[in-house]
Amino acid sequence: MGSGSVSVGLRAMFSMLTPNESSFERVEEVPPYVQQATPFFVGLMVLEVVVGLLKTGRSVVTISDGLTSLAAGMVSRLPLLLLRGCELSAYMYVWEHFRLLELPWDSAWTWWFTLIGVDFGYYWVHRFAHEVAVLWAAHQVHHSSEYYNLTTALRQSATQQFASWVFYLPLALAVPPSIFAVHIQLNLLYQFWIHTELIRDLGPLEWVFNTPKHHRVHHGRNLYCIDKNYGGILIIWDRLFGTFAPEEDKVIYGLVFPIRRYESLFVQFHYYRYLWKKSKAYRTFSDKLSTFLKGPSWKPGKARLGDHVDNPKVTGREVPHDPSWSLPLQAYAAVHFLLVLWTYHELFQNKMMLSQLTILGMICYILLTLTSLGFIIEQRPNSGFLETFRCFVMMMMQRYNYLTPPLPYLTVPTEDLQRSPLRPDGKPGSGLECRRGQKLKLKPTQLLP
Repeated sequence: MGSGSVSVGLRAMFSMLTPNESSFERVEEVPPYVQQATPFFVGLMVLEVVVGLLKTGRSVVTISDGLTSLAAGMVSRLPLLLLRGCELSAYMYVWEHFRLLELPWDSAWTWWFTLIGVDFGYYWVHRFAHEVAVLWAAHQVHHSSEYYNLTTALRQSATQQFASWVFYLPLALAVPPSIFAVHIQLNLLYQFWIHTELIRDLGPLEWVFNTPKHHRVHHGRNLYCIDKNYGGILIIWDRLFGTFAPEEDKVIYGLVFPIRRYESLFVQFHYYRYLWKKSKAYRTFSDKLSTFLKGPSWKPGKARLGDHVDNPKVTGREVPHDPSWSLPLQAYAAVHFLLVLWTYHELFQNKMMLSQLTILGMICYILLTLTSLGFIIEQRPNSGFLETFRCFVMMMMQRYNYLTPPLPYLTVPTEDLQRSPLRPDGKPGSGLECRRGQKLKLKPTQLLP
């Protein structure tokens, strides 16, 4: 990566690109800023851990919570392997069939108008995701961590994208898709760095921009924090529409009713099941429908958004849940997570050369791995059986070249021994030759019957 690319990538993380360098005529020319940001995600997360250790003497990230957040981020992007992003696809359809005018793609005014328009749309995406229960079922994934660090930023929903596209369609009546494709990415990238406790106050910038201080409030389950500070890049929308709250008492993070679970599919989909069970408890169709379309706290007889009477009281002394599991097991989970992260990366890099069936199979393997690691973190009774099955699947996929480990020696466990009537030198084989004809080096005791 050249110095120019590093500069562009780093400034994209803070939405600091200029119109001249990020305006494009066609969607195909728009760089995949989010995909290219991976090194910066990793670098900033490592920096946060180091600074956190120096400032507080402890890690700001735990293995169990960090892996769960990163796994959620992986799951959230898997649908993109099978279909184009809903936001951009729907936007392009409206642009092609219903646009009222065409703003010039190479105008700085168009660029700045789109930045503000996308952020305004995001405010309403975010607000509705908190005020409509079925949308909250998707968005709750992002709030499910009881920690607040940069890994939390990557804890994203796999299903939220299937509803968020609606809020950006008014822009498609005038703004070229290529400019929208730039800003929908920059808006998302900006929100990464604000997920930290290490940056306390940014002075006058706090009046206009969304900052770590404002976003900490949004992630709190304290009564004063709930349903506040929805802004993406700008906090002015919250100030205008009455949803702003300053940081006051110590913020306690996570869901009002913490789930304390680490299995990826449960984290993603458990709330949909909860809503279904909740709706079945009501008799009238109106109440059943309201379960999904009104606020998460709604019950019959209450206002549209419900209330917080039943919320557990937050004292400020709550401690984030951190399961107790052995250090060797943590190391095992971390290593296998890195291996599946490599597989995930390779899959996105090579998706254009793979069949849909192969991609689907690889997605299933990734989900199997993340599920198994979640079972290990939770120390479920059947975690050993599931992990044994997963390792067998992994070995078979390596054996038939569906998986390519990052280091060649990691393929050793899958090299099958086979009996051969002749060794490479023409003499009778002992059955201990490798598949590639290389003699195994064994200790004398290993040759004894």
